[in-house]
Amino acid sequence: MVRIGHVIPDLELEAYHNDEVKTVRLSDYRGRWLVLFFYPADFTFVCPTELEEMADLYPEFQKLDAEVLSVSTDTVYVHKAWHDTSKAIRKIRFPMIADPTGNLCREFGTYIPEAGLSLRGTFLVDPQGVLKTIEIHDNSIGRSAKELLRKLQAAQFVAKHGEVCPASWEPGKKGLKPGLDLVGKI
Repeated sequence: MVRIGHVIPDLELEAYHNDEVKTVRLSDYRGRWLVLFFYPADFTFVCPTELEEMADLYPEFQKLDAEVLSVSTDTVYVHKAWHDTSKAIRKIRFPMIADPTGNLCREFGTYIPEAGLSLRGTFLVDPQGVLKTIEIHDNSIGRSAKELLRKLQAAQFVAKHGEVCPASWEPGKKGLKPGLDLVGKI
């Protein structure tokens, strides 16, 4: 299973993206920040609210040289059907990863074997493929794309300035200079 501070596995997966079925590798996104956004299933209740918010903020993630990949255990054909029929999901411009075997979900610790679904999990990966953040929720609790964007901004600030970010840090605020050389080691 993936761990903070370690390189994520390089798996090959199918994705529905820009009205096409494509094969992608996680290593295709090296050199950029990567957000992996796991959710339980297409055609559900909370998922479209989260994915629509991500779609609305996607241009902000792109400005920060980050790619977003949404992931569920549905097939690319279910992703396409949902994209074609849902006003909220039609807004999505990022790749929708299909993980019907649950292999990617297992690697990231979000897989629910008895249901064949994923927990809500959000993972932020740096341009070298190193995992920086993990957030996993019960499926009844939706996430905030705005908070995820703030976490990306904080991770980029740390990477650029070698400082750490206090609670609720936002762009334009000061970081903290650690007394010990701990940046990236905790």
